[in-house]
Amino acid sequence: MRRLGPLSFWQKTMKLKAILCLLFALLTLAHQAWAQSDPFELEVDPYPTIGRNALEIESLNSVIPLGHHVGGLGTSAGDLPSNLMYRTAFEFNYGLTDQIEAGAQLNLARANGGALQYAGSDYRLRGSTFKPGELPLDLGWRVELEWRRKPEFDESQLDLELIPIIAKNIGRFEIDLNPVFEKAIFLGPNKNKGFSFLYAAGLYYHFEEWLSPGLEFYGNIGPLHDLDPPRVQQHYIFPVVRGELPGDIEYNLGPGIGLTRGSDRLITKFSIEFKGLVSELWQAFQS
Repeated sequence: MRRLGPLSFWQKTMKLKAILCLLFALLTLAHQAWAQSDPFELEVDPYPTIGRNALEIESLNSVIPLGHHVGGLGTSAGDLPSNLMYRTAFEFNYGLTDQIEAGAQLNLARANGGALQYAGSDYRLRGSTFKPGELPLDLGWRVELEWRRKPEFDESQLDLELIPIIAKNIGRFEIDLNPVFEKAIFLGPNKNKGFSFLYAAGLYYHFEEWLSPGLEFYGNIGPLHDLDPPRVQQHYIFPVVRGELPGDIEYNLGPGIGLTRGSDRLITKFSIEFKGLVSELWQAFQS
């Protein structure tokens, strides 16, 4: 066997270092491209719509006590790290018909020690097909545009989401499934890539009108044509309580536990939704 001379050995060593550096760079780039779950929409869409001319306002809030300390990881889709991130969203929905509603959402966020900043807007249409219970499964839909102009929070500028809504009530149990097909369109670094698959799902037990314990599930497995490795996919489970309070006010709260290395370790969320009073004031204003 021919032995390598000093120069040949040095060349082989440098080639090996170059290959390792290239692999590291590729892994880093791939890591930045891994998809994140949307922390502004930690809620599961139910099947019923709000009804013609009805108006509802909802406040969605989340805090990440145990997240990642580097941007682009966990629920951070931008430059700022997810750890200690506070996010809040104000959602407005209006019933166009008995089965179709339109909505808009204003997203704000605050990084650790920073000021509250504008983080983007969402615009959506949501609808149902039949009255609840008429079919073996209740089937609805949602189409949403996500507009992001702050790369600190999300590098993707304009996303389209197509969301079937699948629901079923079995006795006191309620099951809601929201598979999400998301694609960047027209703008941003990911506009030429295909659809990614996310999901939101809920299982609830109707104990009392004001108290329904349940479990919610959220996740993102990445692009459909090239799924993320399981260890960096994001999957969360939320033990929650929800219910309806006097005045037609609904709430939902609970902690979320990350199930993979790519997830944030702990998220807490709280939402409150105003229906009855807001609709009455809106109808009085119209008359």
